[in-house]
This record gives sequence, C-alpha cells and structure tokens, in this order.
Amino acid sequence: MGIGIIIEMRHDHDSNWSTQALESLQAQGLRNGGARRAVVEHLGEQPCCKSAQEIYDGIRGNGGRVGIASVYRALDQLVELELVQRVELGDGVARFEPSHADGDHHHHLVCDDCGKVEPFADPGLEQALVEAARRLAFPMQGHEVVLHGHCGDCRPTPAGR
Repeated sequence: MGIGIIIEMRHDHDSNWSTQALESLQAQGLRNGGARRAVVEHLGEQPCCKSAQEIYDGIRGNGGRVGIASVYRALDQLVELELVQRVELGDGVARFEPSHADGDHHHHLVCDDCGKVEPFADPGLEQALVEAARRLAFPMQGHEVVLHGHCGDCRPTPAGR
C-alpha cells in the first residue's frame, strides 16, 4: 500500500478564494479596498501561511502602499469573519492563510533549523484523524497538524557522502 502524501500543492482555488472573500466583505457591508483588499489578494497568491510581517513585506515589495498596522487590523478582521485562519507553528509567530468554507486545507512541515514552512496534504492522515475522533467519541470541529524536523537543505547527510 502506497503512502499518499502530497508535498507540492497547487493552489489554483485560492484565486477563487480571493474573489469570494472580497465578495463576502462587500455582502457584509464592509469596504474591500485598501489594506483589506491588498491582504486578501496577497494571501490568495501564497502556497502556504505567512506572518503579518511577511504579508506586509510582500505587499510593499509589489508596490502596495499599506501600513503594518493596517495589515494587522485587516488580518484580525478577516480571522474574525472566518475568511482567514491563524496558524500557530510553535515559534511564537502567528501566521495566516485562507480559510476555505468547503473545509479544504493542508498541514505544515516546519524546518527547525532554517524556519522554512511547507504545506502538505495526506488523505490517509485525514482518515486516521476522523477515525480517532470517532473512536474517542469526540466530535471533531477541526484540527491542525504541524510536523517539525529538518528540510532537505538542512538535513544532515550521512557520513561518507
């Protein structure tokens, strides 16, 4: 039996997420311009979670004119509206990524040496979590899986190679 782990993930649906998130903001009577729009569009282009500082730097790097405080306010509101989820990877830095209404999600591989974060999906893991929740009679509302280790660039090579 093969292992069904997917490390390189496509995120084509995140451009749809950006459109849906902006429409949701508008439907709730909220402005979807300025920092809010910039944050949504930036997150929709990312393959994985980003810190507020990384989001700010990315927006500014693309010529966007937004302040860091506005990025934090936009993220707080997007989290409150459940359009964005806060991701904690154990290093004290909150990261953010799109939250999908259909439950589509991924998990994270974190390099303890360089801090690199990579997304991964594993259908077998998802099934095991559902089964564990059933066995434990614990109605699962959500879950996060973060695997810590060493990425390919930081992994020690065996002696003699």
